[in-house]
Amino acid sequence: MMFRKLYWVTEQVDSKGNSHVSGVYTSIPELIRHGLSWQEGDCHLRITLTKLDSIKEPFGTWCEPNFNGLGERLEEFIQTDEFTKEHCQMLLEALNGRAAKAA
Repeated sequence: MMFRKLYWVTEQVDSKGNSHVSGVYTSIPELIRHGLSWQEGDCHLRITLTKLDSIKEPFGTWCEPNFNGLGERLEEFIQTDEFTKEHCQMLLEALNGRAAKAA
């Protein structure tokens, strides 16, 4: 895998749009293990993929319940060997499971 220092940031966003960071993770397994279980009140989860020490926009930001476009965006990182296909599939399955529980 390529080392580009990518970070996953999780946030809890309330109904008014206010948010607070609930975690920063350096790998998909860590994000799944620790970042997806957090839920506070009526907040929903927002995840952002960003590069460390960069003033550029993040690679993407996705929100519950559907995390629209995340699967397609991850394909780029699979092609560059920054993420494995298996880890990306695990993440998408975990997010789908989270959405199913909320429904």
